[in-house]
This record gives sequence, C-alpha cells and structure tokens, in this order.
Amino acid sequence: MKNQVTKRVFALMTASVLSVGLLAGCGSSKGSDTEPAANPMEPAQSAASEAEPGQEGADATSTQASAEVENKGTITVAASATPHAEILEKAAPILAEQGWTLDVTVFDDYILPNNVVESEEFNANYFQHIPYLNSFNEEQGTHLVNAGGIHYEPFGIYPGTKSDLGELADGDTIAVPNDTTNEARALLLLEANGVLTLKEGAGLEATVNDIEEKKVDVEILELEAAQVARVKDEVAFVVLNGNYALQAGFSVANDSVAYETSDSEAAKTYVNVIAVKEGHEEDEGIKALVDVLKSDEIKQYINDTYDGAVIPFEE
Repeated sequence: MKNQVTKRVFALMTASVLSVGLLAGCGSSKGSDTEPAANPMEPAQSAASEAEPGQEGADATSTQASAEVENKGTITVAASATPHAEILEKAAPILAEQGWTLDVTVFDDYILPNNVVESEEFNANYFQHIPYLNSFNEEQGTHLVNAGGIHYEPFGIYPGTKSDLGELADGDTIAVPNDTTNEARALLLLEANGVLTLKEGAGLEATVNDIEEKKVDVEILELEAAQVARVKDEVAFVVLNGNYALQAGFSVANDSVAYETSDSEAAKTYVNVIAVKEGHEEDEGIKALVDVLKSDEIKQYINDTYDGAVIPFEE
C-alpha cells in the first residue's frame, strides 16, 4: 500500500536528543562526534576524577536520562495533510524530548490510512472522526478504536457562484461529500439553514434519498470529499469538511455562509481522533502521543493557527 502514499512528510527528531540510529528506527545510540574515542590499549579515565564535588552524581543522572530517551523508539502515524500532519509536526519536538521519534506519512484519501493501521504497518492514524471510524469498521470488518479525541473541525457551507443562501434558485447545485457520515453531516447543516428538510430520524445516516422537501429545486451533487472544493467555481455552494476547507484557502470565520457552532452536539460527535488497532490503546507510545496532542502547548498552536477552522477538543 505504501506505493500509494502521496509523500513522506517528516521523521522528525531533535538531533541533540537522539542519535541517527534512532532516527532510522534503531534503539541503539552512539557517543558525541566531538568526544575522542577511547584508546583500547589504555585504561579509561574516570570522569569523576576531574569533576567538581557532587558533580559525579549529576553526570551519572544526565547520562542515565539520555540513555532512557534514546531507547523509546518510533511512533508511525498516517495522517491527512491539513491540519493533522501540521499539528503532528508541532508535536514531534515535544515527543523528541521524551525519547520518541514521530514518523508521519500523509495520505490523500480516507481508506488507506485505516487499512495500514489495521494491518499494523502503522501504529496509528489521525484524520477521521468517530462516526466515520465506526462506519468504516462496520463496512470493512476492521478493528480500529479511538485512542483519544484531539480536535473538532466545524463543517461549513462555502460560497461558489453565489454568496447568500437566500439567492438560491431552481436549478442551482450544491456540492457535498459522498461518504456516508460526511454526506449526512452536510445535509443536516443544510437542513439547519433552511435549504431542505430531511425525513424524520434520518440523522447520521441521511443521504439524498432522505430529502423530504427543498426550499427551492436545487441539485445536491455528491462527490468524493477531496473533490468538493475543486468545483466551487461551477456550483452555487460547497459544503466542506474542515481540513478540505483549509486546503482550499477558506476561513471558517471569514468565508463560510454557515457552520456548525463549537457548542453544538456535532463538536462531540465529530471529534477527530487518534485511531489505533484494538488492543493498542494503552501502548506507551500511543499514550505519549495523545498526551502531547492534548497538551496546552498544542491547544495554543491550534487556536493561533487555524482561525476557528480547528478547535481543540475538551473532554
């Protein structure tokens, strides 16, 4: 499957913390390049012999801590480019300080990231919300679970050839994602803004077949999620996932006609998670990754960077 991966984003590790061996996925380490090699024919000189009083213990502690950092290993994560891989890039140096190499690969679809975690080629992925995860497991027979909720991306309606929903007319087209949970989410948002009415109880499984009534006779164009933004110049409006809105250059706060509010039920329902194969939720590396992604430092980065398009998830 890896030949279908779009690109390797980074295998980031702070050089001062870890050796090249660990960056290559090896747990062994080597000494500093500036330290002369010991002569095997001469007895090694004790570092304590020239140390200040009390320094020997500090040096030993430092050496021990360094060794512990170098032995923790690599966490491999499959992710969407925006914002997931960008957030992971900010998390990598923090994990490096704890002894972990974070190795992230960007995927441009919603299928392969789950498959490579199911096959255990990757430790985790970061691209999806819980309804999609549950739907994928049911349809594909996979065994993926939520290891921690990280952020929420408000779903939005964005202008295409028109900028006001009140301007909708018969024959206009609105593009929406065609995957099960995101299509339902788009239709629910359109319903909340008076564009259409869904059959009672359609909920998170709604499709275009569940549209009971339309305000005007608009066409709902179903496209693969990554393609929706690309037709914005050809349709009246597009309804976008948060990450694809960002990639298209849209600001939720400034460009959307309407979007899910941060205090809505959708914020809890559609939280983006770190997903792992069942049984790996408590792996040391996974717990370290989730803890860092939920840290105040990462929350601040999210708030400062994404202009409301990405919101840290609060339990």
